[in-house]
Amino acid sequence: MNRAVSNAFALLLSGALAACAAQARAPGTVSSLPQLVRLPSPTGNPIRHVVIIVQENRSFDNIFSGFPGADAPAYGISFGKRVPLKPSGFGTPDLCHGFSDGLNDWNRGKMDGFAENCAQESGTSPLLPYSYLRRDLVQPYWSMAAQYTLADRMFPTMFGPSYTAHLDMIAGTTDLNPTHAVADLPTSTPWGCDAPAGTQTSVIDTRRQERLDGPFPCFTQFRTMADTLDAAHVSWRYYAPPIAGDGSLWSAFDSIKSVRYGSDWSRNVVSPSPAVLADVAAGNLAAVTWVIPDWAYADHATTGNLGPSWVASVVNAVGESKDWDSTAIFVLWDDWGGWYDDAPPPQLDFRGLGIRVGCIVISPYARKQYVSHTTYEFASILRFVEERFGLPQLGTLAQGYTDARAASIADSFDFARPPSAFTPIKAPYPPSKFLRMKPSYKLPDDI
Repeated sequence: MNRAVSNAFALLLSGALAACAAQARAPGTVSSLPQLVRLPSPTGNPIRHVVIIVQENRSFDNIFSGFPGADAPAYGISFGKRVPLKPSGFGTPDLCHGFSDGLNDWNRGKMDGFAENCAQESGTSPLLPYSYLRRDLVQPYWSMAAQYTLADRMFPTMFGPSYTAHLDMIAGTTDLNPTHAVADLPTSTPWGCDAPAGTQTSVIDTRRQERLDGPFPCFTQFRTMADTLDAAHVSWRYYAPPIAGDGSLWSAFDSIKSVRYGSDWSRNVVSPSPAVLADVAAGNLAAVTWVIPDWAYADHATTGNLGPSWVASVVNAVGESKDWDSTAIFVLWDDWGGWYDDAPPPQLDFRGLGIRVGCIVISPYARKQYVSHTTYEFASILRFVEERFGLPQLGTLAQGYTDARAASIADSFDFARPPSAFTPIKAPYPPSKFLRMKPSYKLPDDI
């Protein structure tokens, strides 16, 4: 466990069991931050807590095919031919979803290359990507989306898998210099400063050519939200699953040298992930929170159906807490996982944007029964945090920081009306299941 579990967590656990882009220069150390100017909160914005709940490897269409009012068709296109999307469960073979796979699926905006997927190498149908999760399995997500705001144009910062997606969620970039960015995954795990000596990273250039000769994944080349949040004395936590009995964690901050070898690692990076339920119950919710799932309750193709209940448990914990009236929750998927999606991602630079994923905005101030068609990217959430807490941008767009260009997701809120009461999200499995589960020690995604 990365930090001592609070007494509240121990009490909650026993009760449950009893009851049932980077800076535009050569690689080096991050230069000193610009002087921080604390700006006042936007007029009427009562948000004091932002919770970012991350799930694994599902495209928008794979979760929300058929959702009313959203761009979510019941069919896809495979090399010019219409293909009906078929219902599927969890526990399928994994699909390739690296940087080059994203480019192939995108196929220069035609969105029809998904059948050329490595799933066929394992003997599965090349049409497996043309699937959607059965609604009964993802009903908690549909309930959240129907009650609050569903954003149907959320795009990852770049093509590629979980590793770079999680970095983008804390930094808005993976740039090593103006012409090269980290892509895909390191050659060894853990994916960060704790990796074995000699571990290298995959790097792409401005021509989108990829090579496996990048630096050791303990980065000093770009700033993260930890820099600006710490400088402003804004509290934050990153709840991450352990991936080995030796204390190794699946955390994007393991790849950030200043965090891994600084006081933030023991103070703000928390494991196991269900500790968030205890902290919320104890009234100890940080101002900014990232929540990463264990493999056992991730939405990865090879897992079971616990993911939607896990997310519902976190949402319900916040919704039933004293902090509900001052919280904004964002539920999103880190990458598309190789599953079909019909929306061509805007190409804003050599990194992407990547293939569309789902995003649900949950708050007493979120627009009700609303589908937002605003084009967002992962840094739209970072920009919302920066605006709310008066933080400077991580850097300029010329330096590769996408929070400088991203549309703030603030337009999914209506702060002019009073906060709405919370209605619990129904789910098949209760929070007690996750509180008593032992860590799986498996990577939530291995690509």
